[in-house]
Amino acid sequence: MSSSPPAFASRFEPRYVEDPYPLYERLRHESPVHFSEAMHLWVVSRYEDIKAVVHNPDDFLSANAFRNPVPPAPEVLAVLAEGYPQVPALVDDDPPNHTRMRVIVNKALAPHRLSAMEARVSAIATELLDGFAHEGKADLVERLGHPLPARVVGAVMGLPDSDVTRLKQWTEDLVVMSAGNAPVERQVECAKGLVSIQKYLAEHIAARRRAPTDDLISALIEARYEDTPPLSDVELISLISMLHFAGHETTSNLLGNLLVWVLRAPERLRELREDAGRIPRAIEETLRLDAPVQGMMRTTRRAVTLGGVEVPEGARLLVLYASGNRDETVFHAPGEGVLRRPDVGKHLGFGMGIHYCIGAPLARMEVRLAMELLLKRLPGLRLAPGEAIRYLPNFLHRGPRQLLVEWDPA
Repeated sequence: MSSSPPAFASRFEPRYVEDPYPLYERLRHESPVHFSEAMHLWVVSRYEDIKAVVHNPDDFLSANAFRNPVPPAPEVLAVLAEGYPQVPALVDDDPPNHTRMRVIVNKALAPHRLSAMEARVSAIATELLDGFAHEGKADLVERLGHPLPARVVGAVMGLPDSDVTRLKQWTEDLVVMSAGNAPVERQVECAKGLVSIQKYLAEHIAARRRAPTDDLISALIEARYEDTPPLSDVELISLISMLHFAGHETTSNLLGNLLVWVLRAPERLRELREDAGRIPRAIEETLRLDAPVQGMMRTTRRAVTLGGVEVPEGARLLVLYASGNRDETVFHAPGEGVLRRPDVGKHLGFGMGIHYCIGAPLARMEVRLAMELLLKRLPGLRLAPGEAIRYLPNFLHRGPRQLLVEWDPA
């Protein structure tokens, strides 16, 4: 059980990026906890083993969760050294500092801020749809899936719409860097982009320190946790970077995956069009069936036994949420999308435990409003004939790179 299945020898094979789920099924059955020589880490694929990891932050640390198993080339590290140090920020942090930072973010993301955003989200989505609804065809990723969450998270943070293109490029740079399989020259370009955005955020933080406004950056600067110090500039840069990436890329991919799921089944699309109240359940089933974040990293603090396998101290683990979401011992007919699934609440699409996605309510709201408007404004919405759906070239972040559709223009 400790040896790596041959199918997992190369994580970047196109067939696994386009459809990783047969591989996950094989892992659950043949080697649910195993060491992958190709990936330099342990892979955890069963639901109960994943729960054991995420509910035990004492033994399974989140520190270095974003560190690629294959170290970047010296040229890439040299560029990154020109920016700010990357310090832990919620997702890759552990208690007690994780507790401090999560309380601060929860205070900054107070419910009133989220509720106040609903009208703004609807207005942005309407504006974007107005730009192409008359055309009869579009790439929904390009025209809605990317710009909507980018503008929304920018609005929450107080960043100008005019910088959306720059910020979108930064999220793409980060995806490339996290994949770790791009040519060194491309990684160097992406590293320059990351340093540039760090300096950009530092300027906005300095401006808010001088003159606070009603936005998330100002709220993060002002929020406190007990008698601990306020967030430093370095902490703020790492935290805002993480929140922006999660609020943009993950939400974009969730909307894209939902659209793929419903557009491939016209009867499902019709059902949602007839009753928009079912859209929230469709979002939850998408999070289970095709999670935008396929997994996360952990590191063992000490030697542990997991799923009957001895895992050494200091081992890095890839915890495959997307595999756990299709575990047949937990979910009935796990490979099928079921709109009225009674067990959907168990899904791991937004994680679990102390690292449950802090932006989940905003992401759900954005995707719900976008779907409501699409179904209302684009009659006869359907996939463009003959167009294959291609996914991001990244093993952990899953979403369509483009989604060509047609509809009956009014």
